[in-house]
Amino acid sequence: MILSLFRKDPNKDAADALYAAALEQARTPAFYLNYGVADTVEGRFELASLHVYLLLRRLKGAGDETKKLAQMLLDTFFSDMDGVLRELGVGDLSVARKIRGLAEAFFGRVAAYEAAMAEEADQGALTDALARNVYGDADPSAAAALADYARRSAAALAEQPIGRIKSGIANFAAPVEQATENG
Repeated sequence: MILSLFRKDPNKDAADALYAAALEQARTPAFYLNYGVADTVEGRFELASLHVYLLLRRLKGAGDETKKLAQMLLDTFFSDMDGVLRELGVGDLSVARKIRGLAEAFFGRVAAYEAAMAEEADQGALTDALARNVYGDADPSAAAALADYARRSAAALAEQPIGRIKSGIANFAAPVEQATENG
């Protein structure tokens, strides 16, 4: 009984590996150079959020068996955001409030992206959601390309066996190397 307290949880290891894969993909230079995403804390948050969402979408599609892994992935994401805020110098008293704001922003994006990725959704809905969230006031001309990338990544993740993803291995689609009006 007591030894079970010291056993590693395979879901925790898988969640850490999936989050690392999402961050690695979100840091791909093509998003900043070719898709016109701002290389700022906010731009990086948006791309990390998009990739974590894509993983959660795949896990949700696998039924109840992946709920714990999905929750651990979320926990890992927000734990990392907590660490980033602290590294940026946000005081201890403000971190909880900032994390709450990031969580509201993240779940708002998840709702918008999920509605836009539904089969019955208007084809431009995902482009609009990404333009609003990722590009904000900047030129959103690359939003359509980012929407295409997100759909290709969702399809690529859907084709991967759930056992592979549950073990912490996930591959996203490659960003298209195309120049935008910004880059």
